[in-house]
Amino acid sequence: MSERLLEVDHVSKQYRLGMIGGRTLNAELASWLARIRGKEDPNSKIGMEHHGPNETFWALEDVSFNVDRGDALAITGRNGAGKSTVLKLISRITAPTRGEIRIRGRVASLLEIGTGFHRELSGRDNIYLNGAILGMNRAETTSKIKDIIEFSEIGQFIDTPVKRYSSGMYVKLAFAVAAHLDPDVMICDEVLAVGDLTFQQKCLAKMADIAKEGRAVLYVSHNMRTVSQLCNRGLYLEQGHIQYDGTVEHAIELYGGSGVRSLRQDLDSLPHPKFRGDTMRMLEIEFLNTQALEYTINSTIEFRLKCVAHLAEPRVRIRLILKNSVTTPIAMTQTEPFEVAAEEVFERRVRFSLDGLAPGEYVVKLSIVSGTPRGTTTYYDTLEDVSRFIITDDPAYNAGFIWSERLWGNFRLKPLEMVE
Repeated sequence: MSERLLEVDHVSKQYRLGMIGGRTLNAELASWLARIRGKEDPNSKIGMEHHGPNETFWALEDVSFNVDRGDALAITGRNGAGKSTVLKLISRITAPTRGEIRIRGRVASLLEIGTGFHRELSGRDNIYLNGAILGMNRAETTSKIKDIIEFSEIGQFIDTPVKRYSSGMYVKLAFAVAAHLDPDVMICDEVLAVGDLTFQQKCLAKMADIAKEGRAVLYVSHNMRTVSQLCNRGLYLEQGHIQYDGTVEHAIELYGGSGVRSLRQDLDSLPHPKFRGDTMRMLEIEFLNTQALEYTINSTIEFRLKCVAHLAEPRVRIRLILKNSVTTPIAMTQTEPFEVAAEEVFERRVRFSLDGLAPGEYVVKLSIVSGTPRGTTTYYDTLEDVSRFIITDDPAYNAGFIWSERLWGNFRLKPLEMVE
């Protein structure tokens, strides 16, 4: 049985709104005097929401979950769901209003750029400072400082005060420190988005190693591709409540909304980008050969698309792009060119095969385009999330084999041929 490192037990967090705005002392005093005199706040901004002195907000309500050794837990949810509040409570930056958090071991937090750094100290001094915060003595930190500096890729500037570092350098050193000072629980919140792509991949690999070594990782990001790549468990938060705790794949689907799943969709009411003055527009889509937008492998999708054209165009195409559950494009197809007249409302019935696609959930992106023989493409209309559908697995068809999207992707190659 795995050792439990973290227990979040019926935790709630309440904030009082409109009291302190994080400004200068003079500004806070001016706002306070205006309040007691019944006058307008001199520091308020146009369009800013005003709160009374007794208004409160529950950022989290009755949240409970556990983290064991080896867990790589993704905490997903939309902005304002309470993700960062959870991490701040676990990091003991703030205390819960109700409930209890029990931690066994060291916690290293990377919640924002330069967390725990002293701006006037050098990078080297800040490594020792962070080690001391984590409860390590100088000898322990010294034994790891070479690996930290090498991982951070800023050895040339390690003795420079960190106040002169760029945001990217801050992140590199902060992550290197957090990852190498032997935390039992490592917490990372979106801050890796500041770093370059190569360093992000390096950090993800390091966090995966931490989990494999029997420690734990808590990861918050809006990049569902990295979430899927790193984590083995997912938590989905909505308005301060846990709605799901289980597989990372389903947590990602909940985060994405598991989108539009109706057979008929009014596309005209959706926000459309302004391509060429709104000269063509998709109005409606209806899926024809299904009852629930669920298909078996190697089946066929058929839909009717209704559009309007306000100009004549001899080479119109309907372009379809499929994305996977983490909204990464995986395939594109399109119709042959066809002609439309000015002020024509036209409908096209479209059919395409799912042969080769693996089981899983897919997002449909549609575009109305035209192209020249030289390869120039003109976009008339595009909708990112027209609908979603599911391809279900069939163990009988696969002779008992179950597909894993996470391990093998979304496209099934034809079976290997054994040649004698």
